[in-house]
Amino acid sequence: MVDITQKQSTYRTAIAQAVIKVSSMVTIDAIKKGTVPKGDVFSMSKAAGFLGVKKTADLLPDCHPLPVEHCAIDYEINGLDITVKVMVKTFYKTGVEVEAMHGASVVALNMYDMLKPIDKGVEIHHIKLLKKTGGKSDIENT
Repeated sequence: MVDITQKQSTYRTAIAQAVIKVSSMVTIDAIKKGTVPKGDVFSMSKAAGFLGVKKTADLLPDCHPLPVEHCAIDYEINGLDITVKVMVKTFYKTGVEVEAMHGASVVALNMYDMLKPIDKGVEIHHIKLLKKTGGKSDIENT
């Protein structure tokens, strides 16, 4: 693990995304209507994403445990694509990029798990960092 004892805490943010592609508008309609057999896909996946963000350091050996001051998870449906965006904020010595990407990954995996009984063609795409602020550099990959 990198030694961060001499680093100064700064305000840090990160936004990551994952894209879940379903194979049919029937799946999108089931999500919107709340008729997916395993339950409310967006609510359950949001809860899973929050856990993913908070548990990142427990699963990735080089990640420092850090205080998650804020996490927001939003969804956008565009045709057969569902774009998940995860924003994480903290005031700490190291960034939250991995936490945001891990959260997006967990949301996508949870959606896959919930949708597989009704759609065998669900795919996960484009897990990536969109933006980070704080620390040595700011990054924007839109």
